[in-house]
Amino acid sequence: MKTPRWKVWAGHATLLVLSAAALLPFVWMVGTSLKADAEVFSPRLEFLPSRPVWENYPRALAYIPFARYALNTLIVAVFSAAGVTLASSLVAYSFSRLKWPGRDAVFFLLLSTLMLPAQVTMLPVFVVFKTLGWVGTFKPLIVPSFFGSAFFIFLLRQFFMTIPQELSDAARMDGAGELDIWRRVMLPLSRPALTTVALFTFMGAWNDFLGPLMYLNDDTMYTLSLGLQQFVTQHGAQWNLLMAASVVMTLPIILLWFLGQRTFVQGVTLTGVKG
Repeated sequence: MKTPRWKVWAGHATLLVLSAAALLPFVWMVGTSLKADAEVFSPRLEFLPSRPVWENYPRALAYIPFARYALNTLIVAVFSAAGVTLASSLVAYSFSRLKWPGRDAVFFLLLSTLMLPAQVTMLPVFVVFKTLGWVGTFKPLIVPSFFGSAFFIFLLRQFFMTIPQELSDAARMDGAGELDIWRRVMLPLSRPALTTVALFTFMGAWNDFLGPLMYLNDDTMYTLSLGLQQFVTQHGAQWNLLMAASVVMTLPIILLWFLGQRTFVQGVTLTGVKG
């Protein structure tokens, strides 16, 4: 049965309204970044400046060592994304393709960790890293990624289970080991799901504030989120400059989203619930 045209238009109009509401904060941020000081504190509500002040951007980036903070953030985000993707895919392959005693019980235990708030483990984990002498380095922000993530293990397991078992069996008959099957069969077929995991992890690490705040005490190792907080501490309510720095910090995420949008959406939509 064909959907009535008015329902299609109503659905599109609803989506446009919701999209516009979601974009308003970003439009306000960009508009504020281009305003003069007097316009920022104007009693009139204006999203866009009367005359764009492009000088706000070089001024904002000159107040803090933006390039160094961006490099630190990139190091943490890239290694975190690589670690989570690698480790989660290995564990997910074990849960989806290998049969070993207690597999389902261990998987249930893994899923139960998703119910545990991060605030509960924050202090014990900090004590562990302090005992290891890792506080003040990037290790607490990167090394845990190479142990995988419960949510992404679940996501990849569900995706792996949608891949026909016959492909793995055929590879075994050709003499391939489990690592060869994981590397040559599962990973190429799971590129959309792996891209989804990498994108989510990269964005989370790029925007993370609490982790760097807890473990980094040398300002030369600060990430961009800490750099913006330092900007507020040093320069107070210069909101136009703060918004300019925030826009620059957001641009890599937006660019990454547009570059990987097709694969990202495909990974989300193709991840099944077979189990």
